[in-house]
Amino acid sequence: QVQLVESGGGSVQAGGSLKLSCRASGKFFAIRSMAWYRQVPGKQRELVAHVRGIVNTNYTDSVKGRFTITRDNSNNSVYLQMNDLKPEDTAVYYCNADLLTGSWDTYWGQGTQVTVSS
Repeated sequence: QVQLVESGGGSVQAGGSLKLSCRASGKFFAIRSMAWYRQVPGKQRELVAHVRGIVNTNYTDSVKGRFTITRDNSNNSVYLQMNDLKPEDTAVYYCNADLLTGSWDTYWGQGTQVTVSS
């Protein structure tokens, strides 16, 4: 059974930093892309950062210059380094990956809470 397990959320004051980690485990043959999304109550889940391959990255405008997504293929992991955090970054952050099992499918982690206080 394929799983995405996240860690690294927590509470921090504005201007602080957090690093989220996500590791894919289980039986799959390849990873096409990995991403981080976030969601606040009452709003749609939004894409924060996406990486395809190692260097092909993109970010939502509100996090450009503050967040960095990196991928480690050696342990099927993706990371999100979040610097200069703002209260509006408060959300549940979800890891996402396109994995090849019998076909290409999209998987989600369980979510990790990030809370930024002013």
